[in-house]
Formats: sequence, structure tokens, C-alpha cells
Amino acid sequence: MRKGWFLPIAAALGFSFLYAPIVSLVIFSFNESNLVTVWSGFSTKWYGELFRDPQLLGAAWLSLQIAALSASIALVLGTLAAIALVRFRRFRGRTLFAGMVSAPLVMPDVITGLSLLLLFVAMEGFLGWPQGRGMLTIVIAHATFCTAYVCVVVQSRLSDFDRSLEEAAMDLGASPVRTFFDVTLPIIAPALVSGWLLGFTLSLDDLVIASFVSGPGSSTLPMVIFSKVRLGVSPDVNALASIIIGIVALGVLAATIIQLRSKPKDRRV
Repeated sequence: MRKGWFLPIAAALGFSFLYAPIVSLVIFSFNESNLVTVWSGFSTKWYGELFRDPQLLGAAWLSLQIAALSASIALVLGTLAAIALVRFRRFRGRTLFAGMVSAPLVMPDVITGLSLLLLFVAMEGFLGWPQGRGMLTIVIAHATFCTAYVCVVVQSRLSDFDRSLEEAAMDLGASPVRTFFDVTLPIIAPALVSGWLLGFTLSLDDLVIASFVSGPGSSTLPMVIFSKVRLGVSPDVNALASIIIGIVALGVLAATIIQLRSKPKDRRV
């Protein structure tokens, strides 16, 4: 009997620990008080204040642009790296290449950010590019570590890929390029989408690396929120976080509905 109650109670405590702060954040986004932890009445004024705050809106738009560009670049590079590691198992320098691709997964963000900062400073001194630090340097930095995550996701899918499908397509006269785009790419598309979404999320969430490689006028949303936290959190930050949580929840709900509808229905004979 005790064993039967242990798992539900442990699960309830675990989910409460994870989601109670998120629920409280959403609740206090409708707080009328200027203090984020003191409830004084229901109000939606902070959502209006949010849309009148050019700093937060500008940082959010910049973060979305950087995340989309970084994830797209990482998707291309990570897919090519995964294909090289899976399809070409023996080539000179494979071990070194695999280690360099997976290094950002275990490298501390502080070390990664500092090394990229030194790289950009050295490149500017020798090559004159990039001139200063801003959106471009953040995109390059984020694409660097997002490539490793995309490579892992795509590599796991390619490892279980049935090569006989490609062989059949080429036996029917398809070129290797057409086989890749008509056969391989559609089959690994879920892994590509997962890798892109993972890279987008990691880029949107990054604070440490962006703090090293950003410059004046290129503060991302995590950097702006962190600066506000140090000076005292304003309730409009809760409103912004609630909007992001709502968008993510709708996306997960839509993906779940699409997945359930795409499953074939059981046919009883």
C-alpha cells in the first residue's frame, strides 16, 4: 500500500517544484501592485506597459532574429557534420573532427564566450572583420554551440536509417543528389525540425555567451531581463514571460493535436 502511494506523491511533489514558480509568475503578471511579490488586486495594466516599453520589445525582436538565424545556420552545419560522421566512418582526422563537433556540449559557457571574444578581437585586429561586436558576432557564437546539438540529434536519426531505401532509389535511376533530397531528407525531416527547434530555444535562452560577444545596442532579451533583475524586477517582465509561456503552451498543444491526428486509426477486422 505504501509503495502504491509513493510514486504519485513523488510525482506530484516533483511537478509542483517545477511548475509552481511558473504558475505564480503568470498569476503575479496580473497584479496591480508595483511590487512583484505583493498582491494588491487584479489588473492587466502591466501588459499595456510592456507594449509601451521599447527596450523590452526591441530586445525580444533582436533575440528572435538571432535565434532564427543561429538555428538555421546550425541546422545546415550540424546536418553536414552528422552525415560526415555517420556515412564516412573512416577518414583522416575523424576522431579529431568528432571531438571538435561535440566539444561545445561539455564546454562551460564562460570558457566558450571568452574564447569567442578573444577570437573576434584577434580577427578584427588582423583582418578588420568583424568591425565591433553586435548581432553578427552573437549569431556566429550561437551557431557555433547550436551546431553541436543539431549534429547529435541528426546523427542519432541517421544511425538508424535504412540505407536500402537510398539504394533502391539509385537503382531506379536517381542521382545521389536527388536521392538525398527526395528520399533521405523527407525521412530525417523530424530530426531536422527537432534540431532547429532545439537550436532556436538554446539561442533564445542564452545569457552568458551573448554577454561576452555582444556590443552596444545589441542586448538580447535575457541580457535585458538580467539587468532588470539586478536593479529590481518590474511586473512588465512577468507579463512578457507569461506571453512567452502562453505561446510555448499553444505550440506544444498544436503539435500534440497534429501528432494525434496523424496517427492511423485502429482498424478492427
